[in-house]
Amino acid sequence: MSFTPSAMFRYTLMRLGIFVGSFLAIWALVYFRVLPSGLGDSNLFWVALLALVVSAPLSWVTLRKQRDAVAIQVAEKVDRAKERLAANQSQEDGV
Repeated sequence: MSFTPSAMFRYTLMRLGIFVGSFLAIWALVYFRVLPSGLGDSNLFWVALLALVVSAPLSWVTLRKQRDAVAIQVAEKVDRAKERLAANQSQEDGV
């Protein structure tokens, strides 16, 4: 039996990977003083905030195909749920 992850799971892992990569790259830039280190003890928060700001547009551009796959998967699940609901309602009406 093979495990095939859903499109949403893959998208989430890819998105997390881009964030972690951005975090590590920005942390290195702050460590080597290419970027400012924030105020006082806010260094980790500063790096995380910058990583979020950098990773969001990167994810938007690089994960387009995966995002489309997620949209198709969600639409299919919604259609199946609507079909089941309609079938249940028609059975209740017939009884």
